[in-house]
Amino acid sequence: MVCLKIRKASEEDIKSIARVYVDGWRTTYQGLVPDDYLDRLSYEGAEQRWLDFLNHESEPFIYVAMNDAGMVVGFASGKSIDDENFDGELYALYLLQECRGLGIGRQLVSAIAKHFLEKGISSMIVWVMERNKSGLGFYERMGGKEYLRRKSEFGEIVVEDVAYGWENVSVLCTG
Repeated sequence: MVCLKIRKASEEDIKSIARVYVDGWRTTYQGLVPDDYLDRLSYEGAEQRWLDFLNHESEPFIYVAMNDAGMVVGFASGKSIDDENFDGELYALYLLQECRGLGIGRQLVSAIAKHFLEKGISSMIVWVMERNKSGLGFYERMGGKEYLRRKSEFGEIVVEDVAYGWENVSVLCTG
């Protein structure tokens, strides 16, 4: 497992988070959502999206993973939610393509779980596009159980999303 520096993000990290987000979408969702949707993604738009997330969600937070050179190579975000079965949501998890499969995603999920526990939030869900087989496999290997389904729209395409849940996030806290 690659051990990078994982720390809570600040607004100064938003540009780096936006870069990982857009680049992550373009590599992860190629062929799953329309190309023109991916082409319209912009770093500036993503910066605004993540600033809005930090300023308007319920108890939002972001953790970043940095390489030895101090560059953000991945991030995960979370927020509290009002669901009858779960208190928290792993809202996003994105890594640069070259950093996938190295254990960084697992470290970021662990940071999110620890943050939730510190805030008294013991359960969480994450939404994953059903056709994102690597994402589904990742959360299944992390012990997530299928909880719910919904439909989302990207351009003209409607996709199925699956929510995975953990009733006790302490099982995700490693290291």
